[in-house]
Order: sequence, then C-alpha cells, then structure tokens
Amino acid sequence: MEHIAPGRRKRAIRITLGIGAGLAIVLLILELPRPGWDHSLTGAVLTANADPRKQLPVPNVEVTAEAGGTTARTKSDASGAFHMNWLVPVWPGEQVTLSFRHPDYQPLEITRTLSNQLYIARMESSASDKEKEATGEEIPVSDIRVRYAVKATTTLNIGSAAKTFEVANVGNTPCVRKQPCSPDGRWKAAIGSIALDAGDGREFQNVRISCIAGPCPFTKIDSDELSRGGRKIQASVRAWSDTVTFLVEADVIQTSITDSIRQAYPSVFGRAMTFTLPPTGQGPSIEAEVNGMEIVFPLGPSLRLSWATCNLQVAANRTRLYSCELKPGYRFR
Repeated sequence: MEHIAPGRRKRAIRITLGIGAGLAIVLLILELPRPGWDHSLTGAVLTANADPRKQLPVPNVEVTAEAGGTTARTKSDASGAFHMNWLVPVWPGEQVTLSFRHPDYQPLEITRTLSNQLYIARMESSASDKEKEATGEEIPVSDIRVRYAVKATTTLNIGSAAKTFEVANVGNTPCVRKQPCSPDGRWKAAIGSIALDAGDGREFQNVRISCIAGPCPFTKIDSDELSRGGRKIQASVRAWSDTVTFLVEADVIQTSITDSIRQAYPSVFGRAMTFTLPPTGQGPSIEAEVNGMEIVFPLGPSLRLSWATCNLQVAANRTRLYSCELKPGYRFR
C-alpha cells in the first residue's frame, strides 16, 4: 500500500476546502437579490386643484425626464397619461427630474428619487391672477345642455296580409309507388305551394298558415319557411284526399333608420365640466346661455369653444368622455 506524506495530505485538504468555499461564495452571489435597472417611467398630468373632482387630465403636455446622464421625451395623451422608455440603464435610487411644458399651463419641474412608482404631475393654469383681474367682470355661462344624434331603428306595423291557396287532389286514389304520395305511401297526393314578397323596406312577422276548408286531417306542411318571417316567405303543403284550401296570414312591418336627437346635462365642478357620449353618439353640440343669450356651439374636431377648452378620452368600449375647462373671463352660473 502506497504511503502519502502528511504534508501532501494537508495540501490536498486545503485545496479541497478552498474550492468548496469558492463554490459556496459563487452560489451565494447568484442567489442574492440584485437590483435591476429601470426600463421605463409612467405617470399622468392633471390640472392643479385642491378638489380631486376638478383635477382634469391635460393632454399634449411635453414631458422630459433626465436621470443618470440620459434623457427621455414624450407627450401626454388624451387621458393625461404619459409613458417613456429609457434607452440606457437608469438605476433605482438615482435622481430623476421631470419637466412638463404646455402653452396653456405654467412650466413645472419635479425631482424625485427614481423608484417603481407612478408619477403624477399637477399643472397650474398659465393665466395669472393679474390677467384674470384684467379681464374685468366675468361673463356668466349657464343652462348648459349637450345635444347629439344617434341612429335609431323605428319599426311600424303598416298592415296585415292574408292570402288563400288550394291544393287540388282526388281522394282515395292509390299511390302505386308514384310520387307524390301520402306519408304512409298508400294514397296519391298533390303538393301546393305559396310565396309572398312584402316589398322593399318591409317584412312579414307573426306568419300563420292554416287549413280552412276540405279534408284538412289528410294534409301535411312539407316545408315551412313562413315562421321565420322576412321580406320573402314561402311554404309547401301535401294533401292526399280531396282538394283543400289553406290560409296564410301575417303582419307587415316597415323598418327605417332615422337620426334621433338626444340631450344630456354635463357635471360642473368649479371651472370645469364633464360629460359623456355613447359610442353611437354623433355630431355633439353644446347649447348654453352666455351672458344672457342662448347660443349653440358645435363641438368640432378641435374641441375648442369660445368660452372653454375641451379634451376627449375614448374608453375601450368606445364611450367618449369630454372634459372642458373655462377660459379666463368666464364663469359658470
């Protein structure tokens, strides 16, 4: 048996222990949580007001973020939201400076410690107190209504239809395997049919077919396309005895699509008002009494009124939310 010197054995043990300790350190480093760099920044821009109901979204705000020697830029959308991506690593804990610019609002800068949070900016109107006072007495705006149109389907019952038809046959005639025959194959049968057309823009509803004369027990409706109604209907009847008479009756309706005018009332909080339109709402206009005069203001794509500035948000279900803020020199009454 080979003898190992004590010195070599100690060296081998030390090397083994060193390798084990190194592996343990590597595993510990891999398992420890490591801070990752932020990839993006998200927030929203609102009007500054102590009343949360009056903090309206501010669209088209130029937003600039500076952190870690890098800069990112974007604009707020119709809901006031903004989102930007960092092109180079920016680490949590660094200082980020957010700048907000809009021609109708005072410039705003916010400095925060970068972290996983939503950044909310509240901007003051650019109209100073002196400018507001220089406008003199404010013009009152009152009795506000929102008018819009929706496509409405109108259905009118314009009358009824009644038509008879006969199925001629001679009873007690053997079928002798010559179609058409009675359902059991014993008797010669005859088939009669009827077809009706309600005309353009009209249709049949509540269609009924009945045997009203002759040996009705020996008849059968072969095909019935009457019950589903519609502009055109038809049916066929089999009779295997003597001649029978059938009656078809139906309601005749006319459907038309028209513009229906609807009216809504906005919610007013301080110097702001909001209202919604359904997805089918079209051509909104605002009726209001301005300085004692009734005026209709069409709300076009620019969303600007002579006395207010509005913005639009469209929800996922296509409901539209309008938010309007009074211009200096006007007040709600």
